[in-house]
Amino acid sequence: MDINIASAKKNLSRKGFLDVEINPSLDLFAEIERLKKEKNAVLLAHYYQEPDIQDVADFIGDSLGLAQQAAKTKADIIVFAGVHFMAETAKILNPQKKVLLPDLNAGCSLADSAPAELFRQFKLKYPDHVVISYINCTAEIKAQSDIICTSSNARAIIESIPEDQPIIFAPDKNLGAYLNKKTRRNMVLWNGACMVHEIFSLEKITKLKFRHPKAKLIAHPECEEAVLREAEFIGSTTQLLKYAVQDNAKEFIVATETGILHQMQKDAPDKIFIPAPPNNSCACNDCPHMKLNTLEKLYLCMQYEQPEILMEEILRQAALKPIERMLEISKAAGLGG
Repeated sequence: MDINIASAKKNLSRKGFLDVEINPSLDLFAEIERLKKEKNAVLLAHYYQEPDIQDVADFIGDSLGLAQQAAKTKADIIVFAGVHFMAETAKILNPQKKVLLPDLNAGCSLADSAPAELFRQFKLKYPDHVVISYINCTAEIKAQSDIICTSSNARAIIESIPEDQPIIFAPDKNLGAYLNKKTRRNMVLWNGACMVHEIFSLEKITKLKFRHPKAKLIAHPECEEAVLREAEFIGSTTQLLKYAVQDNAKEFIVATETGILHQMQKDAPDKIFIPAPPNNSCACNDCPHMKLNTLEKLYLCMQYEQPEILMEEILRQAALKPIERMLEISKAAGLGG
């Protein structure tokens, strides 16, 4: 036995997996594959996860693709290598299944920027508005929303709403401003943002483009407007990946979380992908929450089926309705993950 189970469970309940020791000779890739088969578990991973986790996942995608996969899986256990709101979404869609998250501390700065009670008070100012919320929010915010969207389907969802219907868009002000421009709407925006996508330095990107004159700047719409103005392509993580692989350019400066570069390099090994630099010397274009998940935590999570995402049924049902509406609109628009 590689781990003392009683000791491991005690440590898990007290500190998560911090004190659990794993035999260093253990082949974690093989063990994770074994556990998936034994437990009928599916491993869903976001593009922003570390490369090892992406390589062992059953499905890798952006928020829309992951939600679609979670909605149709036949697995008994869903292991979500992402952040808390993503695992929550999987639980909302699968109340009878066990949903696991390797590290419960894997939160989201954008989701944290919209506290449920403050948002409830904000909504009262606009009683005639439909609420469209970006999927990067808590279950409590989803429950207060009419429709959920992702960066892949947001435009289609907004355009499905009559032009004379006023809209609140939350929680990402940068994505909301970009969508206002694209759809010619005047949505009321909640003042939230993603710490990773707000940190990119336009000055450093400009200098980088000078050193790489043939490189194309591609950016996620959560970036600030100054960066988006200079981008030659703007899209969700899946859209950025497809564009980078299919476009004729051989060099790309990528303004989103660096985890996506792993798939870009795998799918287009002959191309060069350069992470857009942040406005300081830290690795701030790595999401610290996403990177809390590790291969070791993933293995332990599957071994002991903890930590588990739990949710009150009243909240789950309220949050389910806007997610189902999103999936319906996405299907009608032919949008996949």
